[in-house]
Order: sequence, then structure tokens, then C-alpha cells
Amino acid sequence: MASRQEPWTKLAHSKKSPGWVAYNPKTMRPKPLGDGTAHMKILSYNVNGLTNVSSGQFSALAQRENFDVLCLQETHLKEGDVKDFKELIAGYDHSYWSCSVARLEYSGTGVISRVKPISVQYGIGTAEHDQEGRVITLEFDNFYLVNAYVPNSGRGLKRLVYRVDDWDPCFSDFVEKLESFKPVIVAGDLNCACQEMDIHNPAAKADDAGFTVEERESFEINFTMRGFVDTFRKQHPKAVGYTFWGENQRRNNKGWRLDYFLASGSIIDRVHDSYILPDVTHSDHSPIGLVLKI
Repeated sequence: MASRQEPWTKLAHSKKSPGWVAYNPKTMRPKPLGDGTAHMKILSYNVNGLTNVSSGQFSALAQRENFDVLCLQETHLKEGDVKDFKELIAGYDHSYWSCSVARLEYSGTGVISRVKPISVQYGIGTAEHDQEGRVITLEFDNFYLVNAYVPNSGRGLKRLVYRVDDWDPCFSDFVEKLESFKPVIVAGDLNCACQEMDIHNPAAKADDAGFTVEERESFEINFTMRGFVDTFRKQHPKAVGYTFWGENQRRNNKGWRLDYFLASGSIIDRVHDSYILPDVTHSDHSPIGLVLKI
């Protein structure tokens, strides 16, 4: 039975199917890898404004999770603000930031790492899509890590056509090109709940950004059909776990899953764990994590 302290352990879905269970990280995560197995631990977190989370809270998260890389979305930083966050977490000496220039204090991504990457790329190489600081790509020895904050379709779906006809195919082409050199992990807020089990009330959200048939079909065409695997869903095919909640809805576990790790087919078997941290509540999103054997 779910407790008030752990509401995510209650199965909250308006169209429950047989076999579905509520995701509980305390019981559903595998045992940690031993020191003898080389691996990298990656966290991804939409912070809904970096100033919403204090440096002390980030340090506590790093101490608790012992991650190697932290991918951030929706930082809301201006370029002039970056210097104040370069040393956000002690011991994580490498940080990379991309800020929106089209609209200040909007969108934005960042990566904080204790492992120095081989190379770093900002954007996807298309001026039309690279004005809002939405993508940072780090190259490591064995894979690329793409941190992405995908644009949503906006109020009234005013950007739906841009999202599904322009952004999604261009971003997918960018990722697929990377994959021709090394395996790819995509991390971030992809602003799409790709299956009905990722939406606690599918009928009520059918016409809202992130939940439309068009967006879900685009996700299928541009990622799933191109061989990219939703790591959480592969590990937990029947688990209902959310990463984003509306106002005051976390306590009822009425949420949506908009944040993902996607792995190219050539690296999916090296994923040891893909998980959600629903008890981290500094943002309206929760962090997600990935443990990758390297």
C-alpha cells in the first residue's frame, strides 16, 4: 500500500491494464554494479529554472547518487549567468552550458561532469533550431551523450507543425549521424509521453502539448523505428512511473512521463539500470538515472 511519504507507489491511471504496477525504485532497481565492472552513472533533470535548486541541494544529490554526469534541461540562464554556475558541485570540474539567444532566460541546457569528454558540440548544426540552447552533445570513449530539451508544441498547439515536421526529423537525423561513428545515448526532457501508460489521464490530455497523436506518432517514426530504445520501458515494461507532475498532483501520483533515456540498439545491452527518482522534489520534474557499462 502506498504511503503519504511515497505516493508514487500508488498505481494512479484512469485506464489501468492487467499486469500494470506502480514503479517503486526501492524494490525495482537491480543491485549496484561492483567496483570491478567499469560503468558510468548519468542523471538527467529538468530543473524548471536552475535557481530553483540550490547548490547545497545539488551537492546532496551528488553525494547520494554518486553520479558521473548530470544533464540539465530548462536552466533559464543567460550567457552572462553561466560563470556563477561553473563550479556548482565540488569535484565536478567540467561543465558546459547552452543558453537561449532568441529569448532570454528561456529554455537552456547544461552538463556537469567529473569525466572530461573528448569533445563537446552545441546545437544540432541547423540555425533554425539552435537559437534556444536546447542540445549539448558530449563525446566519450565509447559513446555520445546527447542532452536535449525538446521544444513542446505550445499552448493551443501553435508549434505542433514545427515540432513534428521540422524539429523531430532534424534532431533524429542529427542523432542518427552521430550513431554512424559511435553508439548514442539521448538524455532529457523530450516533451512527449509516447505511450498511454505514461499519461495518468489519456483522454483528458489528448489535445494538449506532449500528448497528441501527432507527437506520439512522430516519436515512433523518428526514434523507435530508427532503432532507439526507451531504456526505462525496456527494463520495466509494465511499470507506471511518472517524471512530471502538475501543481499539487505529485501527492496523488497523477503525472506523466516526459523525460527519457534513449539508447541506440548497439548499446542497449550495456544498460544496467534505468530509473526515476520520484522523491527528489525541487522541480516539477523528477531526475531520471542511467547506469551504463562501459
